Amino acid sequence: MPPKIRGMTGNFTPNSSARRRFTLMLSGEDAFDLDASQSAPPNGLPQEQFLLGPHLPIAPVLLLGQSELTFNPKQIIACLQPVHLHATRDHLILLHQDQIHLSEEESAKLLQVALPLIEEDFQHTLLHQGKRDWFIPAGRFSSLATHTVEQAHGRNIDWWMPRDTQEIGVAKLWRKLQNEVQMLWHINPVNEERAQRGLPAINSLWISGIGKLEDLRIPGLFQNISRIYGDSPLLPGLAKHLGIPYQNQMEISKLDSAFAWVRNPETLWPELQNALNNECISELELIDFPHGKTRQRIFTGKDLYKKSWAFWKKSSAISWQELINLTDL
Repeated sequence: MPPKIRGMTGNFTPNSSARRRFTLMLSGEDAFDLDASQSAPPNGLPQEQFLLGPHLPIAPVLLLGQSELTFNPKQIIACLQPVHLHATRDHLILLHQDQIHLSEEESAKLLQVALPLIEEDFQHTLLHQGKRDWFIPAGRFSSLATHTVEQAHGRNIDWWMPRDTQEIGVAKLWRKLQNEVQMLWHINPVNEERAQRGLPAINSLWISGIGKLEDLRIPGLFQNISRIYGDSPLLPGLAKHLGIPYQNQMEISKLDSAFAWVRNPETLWPELQNALNNECISELELIDFPHGKTRQRIFTGKDLYKKSWAFWKKSSAISWQELINLTDL
């Protein structure tokens, strides 16, 4: 029998087996490169869409996870991030923040010189200062269409820069502020010291995640989740909103009713096989995003072995890659 298939739905029907189910979500890529007809970048990565809903209120979810701040769920919030734009022959490429090795002290110094300009243009005071993320009410920039560093990094930023959606000229206002901040940081001692250490300059400011917490739309499967694991910065805020315990590191002994979104999920496969074989969990729900589309499949212990017409031969266990590539029959 093939694994059970579930499409993404707003309401997930609770059942008894779900209480002993472990749910593992894999990161997916957007389908931009697969559809040349698109006139604008896709709105968020598929895993962001799945977890947060179509409005993608990423900034308020990040803020919720990074602070103890109480804020109005109707307030539209933006996330600002100090970044490095790498110059190639004919365009600029955004580096992921993991690649720039920005310290908390450097972040604070860069914000100090840029903050007057930021608060003047946003017409609000900063809500919270994190190491990588700075949060502020979006104000006049509320209607911008933006994309996260996670989605835009490694690509030509011309296609991923903020765009007007309702009011013409807002994106131009943002680019003006971005250019002013770039000029301030270009002559800042922080970048001189980074250059001496062979680190990329922090040469631009990125805006993304604009939204309000009340627009968060969480998948119904979380009705049956009792703990959340993973290192995505979205998960602490999501867990806090749901009132579910969160841990960065997984506990293999506590997989039942858990949800995980981790790097290198293939390294978990031997332990997940053991958990199913030993009936520590009854089901593994796997959520992935082939071609940018959500796919949910449920596996039980009997699905762990290859089917063979030679009934006298012992079935061999499927590999992680075989599991991922299983087609729906």
